[in-house]
Amino acid sequence: MPGVSRPARLTLIAIAVFAFVAIALLLARALTGSGAERAAVLEVLRAQVRGDGEAVLSDLPDCAREPACAATTRSRSRLLRRPGEVKVLNYRPSVGLSLTRQSGIGRVAWKAGAALPVVQCVRVRREGPLTGGGVTLLSLSNPIDGEASCGR
Repeated sequence: MPGVSRPARLTLIAIAVFAFVAIALLLARALTGSGAERAAVLEVLRAQVRGDGEAVLSDLPDCAREPACAATTRSRSRLLRRPGEVKVLNYRPSVGLSLTRQSGIGRVAWKAGAALPVVQCVRVRREGPLTGGGVTLLSLSNPIDGEASCGR
């Protein structure tokens, strides 16, 4: 860059490097959102398979505050109690790449032990890296047909 002093050139390079690193970190955090969502869903499924409705509700704080939702969740946990380890067969996240807060519905197919697979829908609120990051599970549906869609 002719006509630009060495200190000005170094300052411009430093700003460009900082901007690149900042954007890369934001994108990396946004791309890990699906993994964090899947991990949260796996934890709630493990509690459900144990038949532990209270642990399920601790992972679904919005549902826990609604008496009807809490009662349904406790009942569902008793019905879906199974021996064996939970295995996620397929998980479709609620949203794709998200830089800000978004809510959506994920779909999980899972099984435990020798039981038949179960498919459920999970309402999720995801925070993007611009809104603090994090995943909050909002609700977990009753089992649905294996080919059924959760909607969007």
